[in-house]
This record gives sequence, C-alpha cells and structure tokens, in this order.
Amino acid sequence: MTALDGAKWRISSRSVGNGNCVEVATVDGRIAVRDSKDRRGPVLAFPPSAWRAFVSGVDGVRAG
Repeated sequence: MTALDGAKWRISSRSVGNGNCVEVATVDGRIAVRDSKDRRGPVLAFPPSAWRAFVSGVDGVRAG
C-alpha cells in the first residue's frame, strides 16, 4: 500500500468520543484500518470481502 497520504480516513461510527477507536479508509481497492491514537503507526489492509466478513461477525456478536 502506497497511497496512505491521500487516504480519506473516517472514524468509526461506533466511536464514543473517548479516543479509543479505529479509523478506516479505502486505499488501492482495500480497506485500511488504523488506531486513531497512533495515526502514524501501523495500518492493516484487508480485501473488501474480508472486511465485510469481519464487520458482519462483530455485528453478530453484539446482537447476541
């Protein structure tokens, strides 16, 4: 991944404003994820299908 400088990061809609959240952006056809407290730190990147599966799994855990 090389286009992080131009990425449009969004804070999670589930953030409660205490600084403990993640940010996501679409970069080079992948979903990039970073810690909002460490914006210069590591970034994880997932294919869209893997990201959808992750989000679906998290929603299932919260609903249960």
